[in-house]
Amino acid sequence: MKKQLLLFGMILFGLNFYAQSRSSIVGKISDDKGYLPGVNVVILEGNNGVTTDLDGSFQLTNLVSEKIKLAISYLGYKGITKELKLEPGINNLGTITMTEDEGVLSEVIIKGFTAPSQIKALSIKKKSFAIMDVLAADAVGKLPDRNAAEAVQRMPGASVNRYHGEANSVSVRGTPFGWNSVLYNGNRLPSASAGGTRNTLLDAIPTEMIQYIQLSKAITPDIEGDAIGGSIDFISRTAQSKDMLNVSLGAGYNERAGKSTYNGSVVFGKRFFDKKLGVVLAASIWDRAFSTDEMVVDYNINATNVDQRYAINSVNAKRYFGSRKTTAFSGTIDYELNASNKFFGKFLIDKFDDVRPVNESFYDFAKKRYVYSYRYSYYETSLNAFEIGGSHLIDSKLKFDWSVSHNEMEYVLNTPPNMPSDKRGLPIAQFTQKLVGDFGNRATDGLVYNLFDSPDANGLDLFNIDPKLTNSNDYLDPSRLQLTQLVIYQLNNYDKDNMGQFNFTYNSDSNFTIKTGAKAKFKDYSGMMTPLAYLPGASLGIPNSPALKTLSDFQTEAYPNRSTFFKEIGGSLSPLIVNPLTKNALFDIFSPSFLADNGFGDYSSKSNPTTQFDASEDVFSSYLMGTYKLTDKTTLIGGVRNEYTILKVKSSKYDAGTKTVTPVENTNTYNAFLPMFHVKYAANDNMNIRAAYTRTYTRPNFGDLSPGETYDATSAGLVRVTKGNPDLLPTFSNNFDLMGEYFLNDIGLITAGVFYKDLSNYIFKDLSVQNMNGVDYLTTQPKNVKNATLYGAEFGITKRFTEWKNFFGGFGVDVNATLIKSNLEVNRFDTNGNVVAVDKTTLPNQSGLLFNAAIFYEKYGFMFKIAGNYRGKSVETINQNLGPDYYVSARSNFTVDFSADYSISDKLKVFMNVRNLTNEPFQQYLGSNKNRYTSSEWSAINGQLGLKYQIF
Repeated sequence: MKKQLLLFGMILFGLNFYAQSRSSIVGKISDDKGYLPGVNVVILEGNNGVTTDLDGSFQLTNLVSEKIKLAISYLGYKGITKELKLEPGINNLGTITMTEDEGVLSEVIIKGFTAPSQIKALSIKKKSFAIMDVLAADAVGKLPDRNAAEAVQRMPGASVNRYHGEANSVSVRGTPFGWNSVLYNGNRLPSASAGGTRNTLLDAIPTEMIQYIQLSKAITPDIEGDAIGGSIDFISRTAQSKDMLNVSLGAGYNERAGKSTYNGSVVFGKRFFDKKLGVVLAASIWDRAFSTDEMVVDYNINATNVDQRYAINSVNAKRYFGSRKTTAFSGTIDYELNASNKFFGKFLIDKFDDVRPVNESFYDFAKKRYVYSYRYSYYETSLNAFEIGGSHLIDSKLKFDWSVSHNEMEYVLNTPPNMPSDKRGLPIAQFTQKLVGDFGNRATDGLVYNLFDSPDANGLDLFNIDPKLTNSNDYLDPSRLQLTQLVIYQLNNYDKDNMGQFNFTYNSDSNFTIKTGAKAKFKDYSGMMTPLAYLPGASLGIPNSPALKTLSDFQTEAYPNRSTFFKEIGGSLSPLIVNPLTKNALFDIFSPSFLADNGFGDYSSKSNPTTQFDASEDVFSSYLMGTYKLTDKTTLIGGVRNEYTILKVKSSKYDAGTKTVTPVENTNTYNAFLPMFHVKYAANDNMNIRAAYTRTYTRPNFGDLSPGETYDATSAGLVRVTKGNPDLLPTFSNNFDLMGEYFLNDIGLITAGVFYKDLSNYIFKDLSVQNMNGVDYLTTQPKNVKNATLYGAEFGITKRFTEWKNFFGGFGVDVNATLIKSNLEVNRFDTNGNVVAVDKTTLPNQSGLLFNAAIFYEKYGFMFKIAGNYRGKSVETINQNLGPDYYVSARSNFTVDFSADYSISDKLKVFMNVRNLTNEPFQQYLGSNKNRYTSSEWSAINGQLGLKYQIF
């Protein structure tokens, strides 16, 4: 044993001595504005080289201590050659400054707005091992993209979900929103979205906090593996080589709201103590008024008579009229103790207040009445992220880095203030008015239809509604609108992650590098979607109950900007305008004293505890990754990632027979083994051909994992049971990618590629008959029952026409398109749970065509860009019971935005941007007829004008 220990010690001593006899080179590359990523740093003898990382740093290791020539090159900059005499150990070159090359491209770099950012982004993309697209901070700010989701939509293969005129979720290559991993500095952001989904809402994150956006479509083993669609990493700002203080102020106007908006940001960066300590701080505020008009149509799809399922139950004219305010503060501190040891700390404190008062006025054709409701939606989203870490060169071959972090997100509604704290949420007051006569646009069967669905010539034109009242006194009347229901929806969600990770990078020689690491993540999640219902005794027929209140009994205010109410379809919906309650009047209604004085009782469902759950999710991951330079042109990247998950979920189940609630708890574990392999072939300095196989996955939604269950015995036939499924397994995907990239010499790029995803364990709401204790139940439960495929092709070109002379040399184009197709089989059941058909459809949210097209001009201190974003038709909601004739789909959507900058001086710029120039509506429809609208939403044109001042 002693001999073995002695031998082991001698080996360690020998390795240490060998490492100490070798040399390494470290340094940073910068221009006169900041650090440069993706710079080529090559030792001419032996062609051993690296590229700088995101903060301009580079490291050449395992070198012989001798004289060398170091060549440094970067697109649009003068090359640098340095002769060095290497000493054993670490040779620190400090910061090397590059200058722009002469010629047309130099003018673009020096005086351009977007060119410097595009050089950085293209350099990162060119040198990356993953298949990725990159946006740099300056490019993000050159379009009216005020939040993170709207910035990502400009990238190839990305599309967004627009919620009341503002993007909040991103889909990559047509996959569902929750299938994409959203990272902040390499760590997945928590998701506190309603319903316990994994979808991270990005409307809370302002673009001012971001230095780079990296969209990886084929990941490497050192990236978190739950990313079937892709991995979107938001890289925060770091201190540059040059001191910086930038101020931006802007004001704007929302045409539909008739109100102004404003935004401001400050970014400060400085390096202290001989550049060893770097500090960058960014603060941002964006306060914008908004207004959206949405027409929502409810169809009679549950009718027993198939011919009557397209009948219209109600038409709802909704006006959202409120404000959104994003306030964020972020910062990074980095300290270089010496050439071998660096430390950093990062933070983000972000608050998003979304105030959405909503007026809803219905034509309720099914019940022959008007319905009016007023809700005061005040959604508070907070995101806090903190991280500390370090990077250490142990010797000339081995690098070690580590970090610990805490991320948390909360989504809460905390109104009305007059209610106890445990009964707050989203308050809605609903008023109804029975008709004396009737709506006169009924078909021969007594129902109301769209004209094209009607069995006769009588029906509705939704964009020119005429209710044809049979009694002239049946107008919407505040004195006859009776308060018949109060509801509070509790939608509070909280997600917290504590993480720790480390990585080792070992450079065996100039051709082979091994990287390995591990990560532990401890998640706590709580969620609820709980409706509280309060009904007046008078509406229930309870004797001696107080009389029903009417809308005219309460304080109201003028209808907000009524002149723009559904202006796109004229004044046909104007009869539904009624002056709304004030906020304070609504809050007064939701008070214990008002409820008691007016005979309101709590009629909330006894099964409400099943809508609440708590979960903990512990994930332990590790990976091994190797990079081997097979030839001067061919690089192989391969490895494996393993993620082991321990999940615990607590909820309740409800027995309708005994009317009892029982707590339930479940623990589930699963393992994700994820092999990955990439080949990168650099045909020449300007061309890459990439091929990749990766295995990725996505975890089930927390809402689906809840072990709770509810019973419904009110419908005909079998008793219906709705269950969660804590035993759900992740959906896995085998991904195949082939991509070609050609980098143009004038800061441009041509790309083309294909991709294929083979999906297993697809999670779908399964409907089946289950026998429990001798009784048959019709049970709905999410299960791993389906496989699916998704495939497509991508094309893109970014081209500056610098070869054109004089004025015309400032023009350029930026176009990308993605064609996607997916296949999913959906079983259709009868009322007894028997399979009667198998329907073929696409994955939800998957569009067949996505494209971005932009024309820009950049010269003489002036920049403008007009950009269009197109998202093709997609299936949004699958009706498993009734089949494709009752699926809800989104129509294609094309939006056009404009932005412009002008340099008044080297430090002062004026900017302008206009969003949604075409006022394109977001529309959804039922079945195959695109005019059978279920919703149509308009958000109008809005824009900003402002100044950016670079103080230093």
